[in-house]
Amino acid sequence: MTDEEVRGTNGGGAGTSGLSARALTALLLAAIFLFGLVRITANVYSYIADREGAGLATSPAIAWMLEGSSLIAWAVMMIPCWFAVRRIRPPRVPLPAAIAIHALLAIPVSLGHIALMVAFRTILWWTMGLDYHFTSPDGSPILYEFRKDLSAYVELVFILFLVQWLVARYAAPPAAAPPRATLAVGDGAVTHHLPIDEIEHVGAAGNYVEIAWRGERLLHRATLLGIEADLGPAFARIHRSRLVRKGAVRRVVTHKSGDFDVEMDSGDTLRGSRRYRGNLEG
Repeated sequence: MTDEEVRGTNGGGAGTSGLSARALTALLLAAIFLFGLVRITANVYSYIADREGAGLATSPAIAWMLEGSSLIAWAVMMIPCWFAVRRIRPPRVPLPAAIAIHALLAIPVSLGHIALMVAFRTILWWTMGLDYHFTSPDGSPILYEFRKDLSAYVELVFILFLVQWLVARYAAPPAAAPPRATLAVGDGAVTHHLPIDEIEHVGAAGNYVEIAWRGERLLHRATLLGIEADLGPAFARIHRSRLVRKGAVRRVVTHKSGDFDVEMDSGDTLRGSRRYRGNLEG
């Protein structure tokens, strides 16, 4: 008889979404980016209104480049932030320690965001034939940006932690490979569980059958008819005393009599009877 590996299923909350972890992560990060677009849109119109209220010249294109460069810089910095949150979070790290470490990480993250933002703006301004000057209302542009980045980093850490928790909780587990059917073959005190897709051919040998598997010949006490039922449609009878796995057949040579020779992947050549020729064509 054939054996099949039985695998249980997890009836817990994980996997209920039907999305893979990668797909769910991409979906949530895309949602975060769209949320960022909504926020910078509000910032752009607020910037324009503030400038016009102060009687200053305003260019919508400049406003969009200012806010867009910041958003793209944050999108890049999200990569190291993602790994930082994955490694530095409860319960992996105690909550007080995690807060302290992230408070320190906010400094290099902010500096990275500022450097990228200034680089993007410098390139954009250069394409327009202008020079970009990194300034702020209070005269300390780095401190000015850091104060804004600090709250943005706290928000980002919380959102990334939430995304990672949602992925771990609701992403579908990787699809399990289908179990391999096996054939239990007794050989004295040893029972071999042969993967059916590795058996090449089987021949009758009195009260036994001879199974060709990985270059070996194993004798198994069974009838050829019984083994044929166990092996299933992947095997074809080519002779009243011989079965072959169709996927292991390299070529078939038919003789004038209608009988034929079957050459197997292992190099074995087996004689087939013309009455069974059609079995290899199904």
